[in-house]
Amino acid sequence: MAKINKTDILIELKDYLLISMGIMCYAMGWAAFLLPYQITTGGVTGISAIIYYATGVQIEITYFIINAFLLTIALKILGPKFSLKTMYGIFSLTFFLWLFQHVIGKMQILGPGQDFMACVIGASLCGLGLGMVFVNNGSTGGTDIIAAIVHKYRDVTFGRMILYCDIVIITSCYFVFYDWKRVVFGFTTLIIISYVLDLIVNSARQSVQFFIFSKHYEEIAERIIRRNTQAEEVTILEVPDGKQQKSG
Repeated sequence: MAKINKTDILIELKDYLLISMGIMCYAMGWAAFLLPYQITTGGVTGISAIIYYATGVQIEITYFIINAFLLTIALKILGPKFSLKTMYGIFSLTFFLWLFQHVIGKMQILGPGQDFMACVIGASLCGLGLGMVFVNNGSTGGTDIIAAIVHKYRDVTFGRMILYCDIVIITSCYFVFYDWKRVVFGFTTLIIISYVLDLIVNSARQSVQFFIFSKHYEEIAERIIRRNTQAEEVTILEVPDGKQQKSG
């Protein structure tokens, strides 16, 4: 059984704290700015909202069914650590959405007729929140899981992958609302979210390369891989001895 390291515990606690802050930011942007102004959003929340308006099925039911299916896939591909934080993100987002909607309700904070400003502010908060969640190895579920899976095997950014999924979702809302204004605001929202998300994720991305010279290279490589799950690659280079070649 692996020994629990105090540093690892602190790192995990920091991740969950920042994930919680990101989810609160995302929920605030959605509940305080997008929902009261009837601006369509993407993701599983958007799909659940469209199904609710079309059939009357409660949003939380559809939301959990879709996420349960995606979590099953994520468990096999991304591992239990990602799935655990994703489950935490889903339950936390559900709670904060319920909380902020209960407190704010349908009140338009910016006043009536401020749809565009609500779109910009709400989308910026959502993008910032999602960026904080992703940087700390978490997810809010839904299309975030799809983006994370594709990002693992392909050189496609999180924001761009979410953009592809949300294009289909937001366009389909026209067949429920029959209002192109909502579709336009929906596309504006997802573009801002994608831009802010990529800005946060790329600014936190770091690449460090070390050269270690040792006769015990196999043990060192194994230790690095075992202790550091963030290590992208360990390469072993065999360098011939110049003195031996000269003497030979």
